[in-house]
Amino acid sequence: MKNGHVKYWMALKSIPGIGNAASLALFDKFGSLESVFSASATDLAATPGISKKTAGAIAGYKGWETIKRSLEAIDKANISVVTVEDKLYPENLINVYDRPAVLYVRGKLQKGDITVAIVGSRIATTHGKYTTERISRELTQRGITIVSGMARGIDSAAHRGALAARGRTVAVLGCGLDVIYPPENEKLFSNIIENGAVISEFPPGTPPLASNFPSRNRIISGMSYGVVVVEASEKSGSLITARLALEQGREVFAVPGSVEAATSRGTNKLIKQGAKLIENADDVLEEILPQLEKTTLLKNFQADDEQKPHADIKENLNDAEAQLFSLITDNQIHVDDLILAAGLSPAETLGSLMSLELKGLITQHPGKLFSQKQAGK
Repeated sequence: MKNGHVKYWMALKSIPGIGNAASLALFDKFGSLESVFSASATDLAATPGISKKTAGAIAGYKGWETIKRSLEAIDKANISVVTVEDKLYPENLINVYDRPAVLYVRGKLQKGDITVAIVGSRIATTHGKYTTERISRELTQRGITIVSGMARGIDSAAHRGALAARGRTVAVLGCGLDVIYPPENEKLFSNIIENGAVISEFPPGTPPLASNFPSRNRIISGMSYGVVVVEASEKSGSLITARLALEQGREVFAVPGSVEAATSRGTNKLIKQGAKLIENADDVLEEILPQLEKTTLLKNFQADDEQKPHADIKENLNDAEAQLFSLITDNQIHVDDLILAAGLSPAETLGSLMSLELKGLITQHPGKLFSQKQAGK
């Protein structure tokens, strides 16, 4: 494990009485977890939420050999650990209440992913799964990364739709990454790792306990700009995800269903309560694109009402964005020509072009034509 700070996060999380809020409070107060473990019990106990007993457990921590063995096992299992200190920590999670301090990852998290969650009933109808795959595929073809929970039914269909479009998808589990749940999703699990990431806040060895899934759901909604619910009964866990999405300030969408079907009562109720009724990917994008412009373009790149020079922004481009930007000049070029020249998939190309446009580097013209954005325009 290359990052030395990871062992401190894992050690802190292993101490009874230390949850996400407490560990983040300690990090904020002391500046680093190495400093936390060097602090006195008295100083630790002065942190809100830290009892004298917990402070003593931190100050007298002796479990470093156990942590070392855990890190070796994680590394051997091709699992990486991403903490709130790391650049790859999902940007949308940063401001979520009780965000996970540590994420275990198989596959690859990607900075700048534009994410939409799709969730729904485990006992899904054939029509529900078909609709889910279609919407997931449409969103993926427009450069969106699909987030879901890899559960039976709608979740699995959401991942399959993204994979069918050769795009990225992220599965958030309610168990350790060494546990494939449900077991029949073993092949899907492998495909997601190859084309995105499987993540969990639970360490390896954690079984899929029912109590883990509400916590898992807050990550699904928190990572995403919006949550799409397809088929949900009135007591479906996906309604918890929708509620959490609203609390986190995310958009909530629902696919309507028959008033006679039990699997549609939850989604129809969401629509009555104000969720946007959707039929396709365009209905989703219509709502989240203005949100993207505010959070990504205005906040990150035009905070002072001044455009940064291209050279400054280019330092933060990923490989695909940099490659496409190098191909785009003052002369307009068609998206199909960019796909061929860059050798990227259509989904990756569209996602990267959207990101470049939001960063103020390129302009899209009618007919799917692109050119570099001129300064001051």
